Amino acid sequence: MPVMESTIAVPGQYWAWRGQQVYYVKAGERRGDRPPLLLIHGFGASTDHWRKNIIGLSNEFEVWAIDLLGFGRSAKPDWQYSGDLWRDQLHDFITEVIGQPAVLVGNSLGGYAALCVASQRPGSAAGLVLINSAGPFTDLTATPPKPDPVREVMGAVVRGLFQQDWASYLLFQYARQKFLIRRTLEKVYLDQSAVTDRLVEEIYQPSCDPGAPKVFASVFRTPQGERVDVLLSQLTCPLLMLWGEADPWINARDRGAKFRDYYPQLTEYYLQAGHCPHDEVPDQVNNLLRLWVNEL
Repeated sequence: MPVMESTIAVPGQYWAWRGQQVYYVKAGERRGDRPPLLLIHGFGASTDHWRKNIIGLSNEFEVWAIDLLGFGRSAKPDWQYSGDLWRDQLHDFITEVIGQPAVLVGNSLGGYAALCVASQRPGSAAGLVLINSAGPFTDLTATPPKPDPVREVMGAVVRGLFQQDWASYLLFQYARQKFLIRRTLEKVYLDQSAVTDRLVEEIYQPSCDPGAPKVFASVFRTPQGERVDVLLSQLTCPLLMLWGEADPWINARDRGAKFRDYYPQLTEYYLQAGHCPHDEVPDQVNNLLRLWVNEL
């Protein structure tokens, strides 16, 4: 069914995990012939970012969406945030709340977290769908750069600044201004009409929570997690990759080729969209997702 911009808010609830409140939404009924879907947002987003997909898919699937700890309506404790933390959160949610393996569907940072679950907690994953997924690869081909003392000193200064609470706090306060959120979205969405006031507000509101600045700082201070190629070497479930080809942050074709090198049995599609195709071209994403899951 086509998805229109909807004023419907999908109601949610909370689950207690490690003493923290985690927000999630559920729509649709359990079906014996197909697994449930678990939708996982990217950096700075939330379950709200999946509204068009929840509405579009819940007639045929049991659909869940969750706010990663530190984002959306979930708690924002002063913890170290990493792929390992979100992997464990998602695995426990599938085990304790959903109660059966799910198809994990992740965008950007949420894609990396979903890959960590599917690779390292395979009992939780009936399948994996990555949408413009983030995460580092091991770079085996790069030639070491020539030493540049000025750049090295400047890099050390910037890294040092990020370790300072006051500096990361000021950067966070700057980055969360609504005009900057809108400007960033307009850069990463191909269809500018998809950048609505509602979308800006949905990203802005969680940034007002008291713990949000420390989450922002932790994400940038935490060492990078396991490399994507290592995770792919551990992966055993079916993999669907959807790429917004106009993403200015990711060279979709080059990155897609890297995934194919390490997991040649994947299925992939390239869409005329930016970094968030699930929100920008939801009908296309929902249809591809529907067809792929039904073939599992």
